[in-house]
Amino acid sequence: MTKTQTYALLLRGINVSGHRKVPMAELRSLLEGLGHTGVRTYLQSGNAVFTTGSGDGEDTLATAIEDAIEDRFGFRVDCLVRDGDYLAAVADACPFPAAELQGKELHAIYCSGPVDAERFAAIDREAFLPEAFALGDRVLYLYVPDGLGTSKLAPAISRPSVVKGLVTTARNWNTVLKLIEMTHAD
Repeated sequence: MTKTQTYALLLRGINVSGHRKVPMAELRSLLEGLGHTGVRTYLQSGNAVFTTGSGDGEDTLATAIEDAIEDRFGFRVDCLVRDGDYLAAVADACPFPAAELQGKELHAIYCSGPVDAERFAAIDREAFLPEAFALGDRVLYLYVPDGLGTSKLAPAISRPSVVKGLVTTARNWNTVLKLIEMTHAD
Protein backbone atom coordinates (compact mmCIF):
# COMPACT_ATOMS: atom_id res chain seq x y z
CA MET A 1 0.00 0.00 0.00
CA THR A 2 1.37 3.38 -1.01
CA LYS A 3 1.65 5.96 1.72
CA THR A 4 -0.26 9.18 1.13
CA GLN A 5 1.72 12.37 0.95
CA THR A 6 0.60 16.00 1.15
CA TYR A 7 2.11 18.46 -1.29
CA ALA A 8 1.99 22.14 -2.08
CA LEU A 9 1.55 23.10 -5.71
CA LEU A 10 3.14 26.40 -6.75
CA LEU A 11 2.03 27.74 -10.13
CA ARG A 12 4.17 30.35 -11.83
CA GLY A 13 2.77 33.52 -13.38
CA ILE A 14 -0.99 33.01 -13.36
CA ASN A 15 -3.81 35.49 -12.71
CA VAL A 16 -1.44 38.46 -13.06
CA SER A 17 -3.03 41.56 -14.58
CA GLY A 18 -5.87 39.49 -16.00
CA HIS A 19 -3.56 37.22 -18.01
CA ARG A 20 -3.28 33.43 -17.94
CA LYS A 21 -6.39 33.07 -15.82
CA VAL A 22 -6.72 29.90 -13.80
CA PRO A 23 -9.72 30.19 -11.47
CA MET A 24 -9.03 28.44 -8.17
CA ALA A 25 -12.32 26.50 -8.24
CA GLU A 26 -11.33 25.08 -11.62
CA LEU A 27 -7.82 24.30 -10.38
CA ARG A 28 -9.31 22.38 -7.44
CA SER A 29 -11.54 20.45 -9.83
CA LEU A 30 -8.61 19.71 -12.13
CA LEU A 31 -6.50 18.35 -9.25
CA GLU A 32 -9.39 16.22 -8.01
CA GLY A 33 -9.82 14.93 -11.57
CA LEU A 34 -6.21 13.75 -11.45
CA GLY A 35 -7.11 11.65 -8.41
CA HIS A 36 -5.76 13.94 -5.70
CA THR A 37 -7.70 14.42 -2.47
CA GLY A 38 -7.94 17.06 0.23
CA VAL A 39 -7.47 19.75 -2.42
CA ARG A 40 -7.39 23.30 -1.08
CA THR A 41 -6.23 26.54 -2.65
CA TYR A 42 -4.76 29.65 -1.09
CA LEU A 43 -5.14 33.09 -2.63
CA GLN A 44 -5.65 33.59 -6.37
CA SER A 45 -1.97 33.52 -7.29
CA GLY A 46 -1.52 29.79 -7.79
CA ASN A 47 -1.10 28.01 -4.49
CA ALA A 48 -2.76 24.68 -3.82
CA VAL A 49 -2.35 21.81 -1.40
CA PHE A 50 -3.33 18.24 -2.17
CA THR A 51 -2.82 14.71 -0.94
CA THR A 52 -1.97 11.76 -3.14
CA GLY A 53 -1.08 8.15 -2.73
CA SER A 54 0.21 7.81 -6.28
CA GLY A 55 3.81 7.32 -5.23
CA ASP A 56 4.91 9.68 -8.00
CA GLY A 57 7.74 12.08 -7.29
CA GLU A 58 7.48 15.86 -7.27
CA ASP A 59 8.66 16.31 -10.86
CA THR A 60 6.28 13.66 -12.22
CA LEU A 61 3.36 15.22 -10.36
CA ALA A 62 4.31 18.69 -11.62
CA THR A 63 4.50 17.52 -15.24
CA ALA A 64 1.11 15.79 -15.01
CA ILE A 65 -0.44 18.97 -13.60
CA GLU A 66 1.22 21.15 -16.26
CA ASP A 67 -0.18 18.84 -18.96
CA ALA A 68 -3.68 18.91 -17.41
CA ILE A 69 -3.64 22.72 -17.14
CA GLU A 70 -2.60 23.02 -20.78
CA ASP A 71 -5.39 20.64 -21.83
CA ARG A 72 -7.98 22.49 -19.76
CA PHE A 73 -6.98 26.15 -20.26
CA GLY A 74 -5.06 26.13 -23.54
CA PHE A 75 -1.75 27.39 -22.17
CA ARG A 76 1.12 25.82 -20.28
CA VAL A 77 1.94 26.91 -16.74
CA ASP A 78 5.20 26.02 -15.03
CA CYS A 79 4.51 24.22 -11.76
CA LEU A 80 6.59 23.21 -8.79
CA VAL A 81 5.38 20.53 -6.38
CA ARG A 82 6.97 20.36 -2.93
CA ASP A 83 6.09 18.25 0.08
CA GLY A 84 5.25 19.79 3.44
CA ASP A 85 8.45 18.60 5.10
CA TYR A 86 10.55 20.34 2.45
CA LEU A 87 8.59 23.57 2.93
CA ALA A 88 9.14 23.38 6.70
CA ALA A 89 12.86 22.70 6.20
CA VAL A 90 13.11 25.78 3.96
CA ALA A 91 11.53 27.92 6.68
CA ASP A 92 13.74 26.43 9.38
CA ALA A 93 16.89 27.07 7.33
CA CYS A 94 16.09 30.71 6.60
CA PRO A 95 19.23 32.76 7.30
CA PHE A 96 17.25 35.97 7.84
CA PRO A 97 15.43 36.80 11.10
CA ALA A 98 12.03 35.81 9.70
CA ALA A 99 10.21 36.20 13.02
CA GLU A 100 11.35 39.84 13.24
CA LEU A 101 10.38 40.81 9.68
CA GLN A 102 7.09 41.66 8.05
CA GLY A 103 5.89 38.91 5.72
CA LYS A 104 6.32 41.02 2.59
CA GLU A 105 9.93 41.90 3.42
CA LEU A 106 11.05 38.30 3.07
CA HIS A 107 10.43 35.96 0.16
CA ALA A 108 11.28 32.43 -0.83
CA ILE A 109 12.01 31.96 -4.51
CA TYR A 110 11.48 28.27 -5.08
CA CYS A 111 13.52 26.72 -7.87
CA SER A 112 13.14 23.56 -9.90
CA GLY A 113 16.73 22.53 -9.24
CA PRO A 114 19.80 23.32 -7.18
CA VAL A 115 20.94 26.92 -6.80
CA ASP A 116 24.70 27.07 -6.72
CA ALA A 117 26.83 30.08 -5.83
CA GLU A 118 28.42 30.16 -9.28
CA ARG A 119 25.12 31.28 -10.86
CA PHE A 120 25.04 34.36 -8.66
CA ALA A 121 28.75 35.17 -8.40
CA ALA A 122 28.56 38.13 -10.80
CA ILE A 123 25.92 39.94 -8.73
CA ASP A 124 27.48 42.76 -6.73
CA ARG A 125 25.65 42.19 -3.44
CA GLU A 126 26.96 45.46 -1.94
CA ALA A 127 25.33 47.48 -4.73
CA PHE A 128 21.86 46.33 -3.65
CA LEU A 129 22.08 46.83 0.13
CA PRO A 130 20.05 46.80 2.30
CA GLU A 131 18.43 44.18 0.05
CA ALA A 132 20.05 40.77 0.28
CA PHE A 133 19.71 37.18 -0.82
CA ALA A 134 20.95 33.81 0.37
CA LEU A 135 21.05 30.39 -1.24
CA GLY A 136 19.27 27.34 0.13
CA ASP A 137 18.10 23.90 -0.95
CA ARG A 138 16.35 24.62 -4.27
CA VAL A 139 15.41 28.03 -2.89
CA LEU A 140 16.65 31.60 -2.79
CA TYR A 141 15.85 33.63 0.29
CA LEU A 142 15.24 37.26 -0.66
CA TYR A 143 15.16 40.12 1.85
CA VAL A 144 13.57 43.26 0.37
CA PRO A 145 12.72 45.74 3.16
CA ASP A 146 10.69 47.99 0.84
CA GLY A 147 8.82 45.10 -0.80
CA LEU A 148 9.22 43.08 -3.94
CA GLY A 149 7.50 45.62 -6.20
CA THR A 150 10.25 48.21 -5.79
CA SER A 151 13.16 45.80 -5.41
CA LYS A 152 16.25 46.32 -7.55
CA LEU A 153 17.79 43.02 -6.44
CA ALA A 154 14.84 40.78 -7.39
CA PRO A 155 15.18 41.45 -11.14
CA ALA A 156 18.96 41.01 -10.94
CA ILE A 157 18.75 37.54 -9.41
CA SER A 158 15.85 36.54 -11.68
CA ARG A 159 17.50 37.47 -14.99
CA PRO A 160 17.21 34.65 -17.54
CA SER A 161 21.00 34.47 -17.79
CA VAL A 162 21.20 33.81 -14.04
CA VAL A 163 18.36 31.32 -13.59
CA LYS A 164 18.80 29.70 -17.01
CA GLY A 165 17.32 26.22 -17.01
CA LEU A 166 15.41 26.69 -13.75
CA VAL A 167 11.73 27.24 -13.16
CA THR A 168 11.41 29.80 -10.38
CA THR A 169 8.43 31.18 -8.50
CA ALA A 170 8.41 33.55 -5.53
CA ARG A 171 6.20 33.55 -2.44
CA ASN A 172 6.19 36.11 0.35
CA TRP A 173 6.93 34.79 3.82
CA ASN A 174 3.28 34.98 4.90
CA THR A 175 2.42 32.58 2.06
CA VAL A 176 5.40 30.36 2.88
CA LEU A 177 4.12 29.95 6.44
CA LYS A 178 0.51 29.42 5.34
CA LEU A 179 1.51 26.67 2.92
CA ILE A 180 3.48 24.92 5.68
CA GLU A 181 0.41 25.13 7.91
CA MET A 182 -1.84 23.78 5.15
CA THR A 183 0.46 20.86 4.29
CA HIS A 184 0.70 19.85 7.94
CA ALA A 185 -3.01 20.18 8.78
CA ASP A 186 -4.87 17.00 9.70
